[in-house]
Amino acid sequence: MAFQVSPGVSVTEKDLTNVVPAVSTSSGGIVLIAEKGPIGEITSISSEKQLVDTFGKPNASNFEQWFTAANFLGYGNNLKVVRPVTGMVNAGVSGTAIIIKNTTDYVDNYGHAASFAANVGPWAAREPGTLGNNLQVSMCTNSTAFGPHAMSGNLVADASAAIGDTTITVDDGSLMQVGDILEFGDTSVYTATPSGHYYKITGIATHVLTIARFNTGTGKTETGGLRHAVVDNAVIRRHWEYYFNFANAPTTTDDVLAASGSLDEMHIAVVDEDGGITGTAGEIIETFEGVSQAYDAKTSSGASNYYADVIYNQSAYVYVMDHETTLANAGSTKRGQTFDQAGAASHTVFKNSLTGGTDDYSITNAEFATGYDFFADAESVDLALLLCGPSTTATDATGDTKATMVMDIATARKDCVAFISPANADVVGVTSNISQTANVKSFAEGLPSTSYAVIDSGYKYQFDKYNDVYRWVPLNGDVAGLCARTDSVADPWFSPGGFNRGQIRGAVKLAYNPTQIQRDDLYKARVNPVVAFPGQGTVLFGDKTAQSKPSAFDRINVRRLFIVLEKTVATAAKFQLFEFNDEFTRANFRNLVEPFLRDVQGRRGITDFAVVCDGSNNTADVIDRNEFRADIFIKPNRSINFIQLNFVATRTGVAFSEVAGA
Repeated sequence: MAFQVSPGVSVTEKDLTNVVPAVSTSSGGIVLIAEKGPIGEITSISSEKQLVDTFGKPNASNFEQWFTAANFLGYGNNLKVVRPVTGMVNAGVSGTAIIIKNTTDYVDNYGHAASFAANVGPWAAREPGTLGNNLQVSMCTNSTAFGPHAMSGNLVADASAAIGDTTITVDDGSLMQVGDILEFGDTSVYTATPSGHYYKITGIATHVLTIARFNTGTGKTETGGLRHAVVDNAVIRRHWEYYFNFANAPTTTDDVLAASGSLDEMHIAVVDEDGGITGTAGEIIETFEGVSQAYDAKTSSGASNYYADVIYNQSAYVYVMDHETTLANAGSTKRGQTFDQAGAASHTVFKNSLTGGTDDYSITNAEFATGYDFFADAESVDLALLLCGPSTTATDATGDTKATMVMDIATARKDCVAFISPANADVVGVTSNISQTANVKSFAEGLPSTSYAVIDSGYKYQFDKYNDVYRWVPLNGDVAGLCARTDSVADPWFSPGGFNRGQIRGAVKLAYNPTQIQRDDLYKARVNPVVAFPGQGTVLFGDKTAQSKPSAFDRINVRRLFIVLEKTVATAAKFQLFEFNDEFTRANFRNLVEPFLRDVQGRRGITDFAVVCDGSNNTADVIDRNEFRADIFIKPNRSINFIQLNFVATRTGVAFSEVAGA
């Protein structure tokens, strides 16, 4: 504390309540090629439903990776997913195809009027891929276009329009748009009460309109033509296609009106035009009512009401890429500004279909490595279980390149474990168990030695409910999931294998079900067999790491024990930085670590420990180098891998004490 130079009372406080914090041990990570979703960033997923909603359903091109992720989520609820950058592009309205990776990419490169993309058009799909080609955006900018609007000067020109007709001729078809909702008057003048019969334009050929009955309650077209005959020169009243989905016509927002501006308001509808997203063509999937063309427009709660910002913050499907060219003042500030509402004509709405989006489910080793690089930094990404998915692609015939990359990341981080399965071709469709064993051993022998990885024996056959087929899926998602489940039912230092905690879910059968002799060969090759036992389920029947050297760290439970200990103690040790290396600091550190280790000991993780942090290892030389040292000795608990039962038969008159130990 500071010295006082005159009488007074100085109050200070010192916080000596530091504890060793809990750390995450169940979070997984995977790189996933998907039909949709953000690209080039980590997205946290907690359930299979969220996986579907965010990255789409599995298909014939990505099911191995997809189900690896989904299977992990069957055991745990914390998976970090990266969709890698491959050759896909976003759907747009016109111009050069572009890729918008994620929201950060949009904000940095496109998300302001001053940096809108050139030659792309006013809209782009929010995510790359062909799903965006299903989208259509309809924007209504004025009350006349909204409707109902009597089309003066454009009357029915077909005196024979009779009940049931599905076409009708008008004076000028160029003033109509496909999708407009029409009413036809019985005479050339509307009465106070309209007929209430609505028709949607489904096609225009010059001045001939193809129409279908429109149900305002469902928002759908129905079969059947005109419900009543329409006379020549009858008045036509039109409505915007989505008139019935909005409460009022767009005029001027309250905020812009208060700033002496006018006519800034717009309504926007995002539609699944082709039905590829919702399964129903023409389904409205988003609406945005009363948004503003003014760059600085606000809602009543103070949030931005500028339409590009509203779409960015709220839409799940599209981005604004540019203003419509006829809306010359869009993006201007609100003060005293009269905005352009009319568009090309007084009743015209802006309707754009998105096209040009492409998928790319192939991935090179470089793209794969770039995706997994997002998990490389242990300080910024909290991770415990790293999933490889399938070990081979069309560009990786050796089958071990991807696995080695994932293992190298885990080994470099030193706070997570990688999970690897052999290549599909090693076990699926291979009829000989002998060949399967040789293939899996060869695969494992091509991988580096590390205690930060776990290799399993193959693939399981499971049902794909999204496509009504069965699929062969690698087991590493399940094995990593067993570790996550072990964390929740026991502790990370318990083995995930065996009949108590090693039950594999959803396995119809195994591509490779090794026998006892084959399991012996696999175990020596650092491979953990997954075995289907009749009446007992499919079980992870091993708990070895990929370390070749015999030591305590060739077991999963020991490796994960030390990850927990090292991660938690290192986190607590950070708060000793920049303190003095004296006995007070050293005692404070011991008082932090020892209770934590006693707790782990009480939970059966270790059998004994010792913490040395005193003058014996913090010598004057260490102190002068601004260092701080603590030596923590651990005796880890070991899992049982081998059981020997000795049965001894004795004669009737022999006491057991006489033969005990024989």
